[in-house]
Amino acid sequence: MPLWDKTGWIPAPQRVAAVLWITFLMAGIATGAFFSAIDPFELKYCVSFPEVSRIGAYTIGFLLFWLLSASSALIAVFFVYPGPPGQPSSAASELPPSARP
Repeated sequence: MPLWDKTGWIPAPQRVAAVLWITFLMAGIATGAFFSAIDPFELKYCVSFPEVSRIGAYTIGFLLFWLLSASSALIAVFFVYPGPPGQPSSAASELPPSARP
């Protein structure tokens, strides 16, 4: 199967892999930007976590940034790209057969 055919349809695993890779890079950039401005030990006054080392705080921050960016990107990809060609959309499948295109 070609990576991109004439219909513009991309397989779901390829979409998910692309989103996860790009959001992994963005989470790294966001973590670097956030923790270059804020020391993890300053957050203990705002958040009631158990004692966490700096590396632990960086890891938790990275995973939270990755979760945030991946969830928003996956939702965007879900709404932007259509399903595989030849499959009716869920709204069209609920129509009576005489009203379907």
